[in-house]
Amino acid sequence: MNQISAPQLPDMNAVWQETLNWQPTPEQQVLFQQLFELIIQFNQQLNLTRITEPQEFWEKHLWDSLRGISFLLSEKNLLSPGTKFIDIGTGGGFPGIALAIIFPESSVTLLDSTRKKITALTTILEELKINNTIPWVGRAEALGQHPKHRESYDFALLRAVAPPSVSAEYALPLLKVGGTAILYRGHWTPEEEQQLISAVKQLGGVLESVDGFTTPLTQSIRHCLYLKKVRPTAKQYPRAIGIPGQKPL
Repeated sequence: MNQISAPQLPDMNAVWQETLNWQPTPEQQVLFQQLFELIIQFNQQLNLTRITEPQEFWEKHLWDSLRGISFLLSEKNLLSPGTKFIDIGTGGGFPGIALAIIFPESSVTLLDSTRKKITALTTILEELKINNTIPWVGRAEALGQHPKHRESYDFALLRAVAPPSVSAEYALPLLKVGGTAILYRGHWTPEEEQQLISAVKQLGGVLESVDGFTTPLTQSIRHCLYLKKVRPTAKQYPRAIGIPGQKPL
């Protein structure tokens, strides 16, 4: 692979502090920069992301990833060593790799159905010496029925993967009772909310909160939806591969 030099990510310590009441350590900033460079490099062969401009990468990948879990940044005691995250439909590695950098004592499973993407991410993680991730080729519908994975995660994250009720069916079967699914969305409507509440109830969860905000540089509208697992998910969920998308709850 041809080596190409990537530009420097912008220094955003003041914005991190102002928006999330948190800043990355110098070591984490170095890892963010190296991650950016490796993703630009792999993008020559494989479309991991269309976002390659430094400020846009910072806002739409790094900041956006961590904004969804900002409550964990300020309340570190919510995380015990070994806390298990799963990033469903990780694509180019977000939000999962950003979380793995910030929470090195946690375990982050990166799930994607595209083998080439997981192969690329595996190489990137090896280059970065990030060893608290588990790259996994597969589908959420299959993993949700797998005895070792079902109801074993503390947090499930889904960013622009599928409609909300479909995302809920992917995520909730994988969560422990008491676990949280975080759905990253753009715009959000009351109609979507009612449909989601109905689906989540069938899956053993509740819609705990909807957090609306704007991004710090481009003022884009974003929402994070927080689903709490309150009882075990019925055995028939998730349904077979493809069915949640074809026939949403």
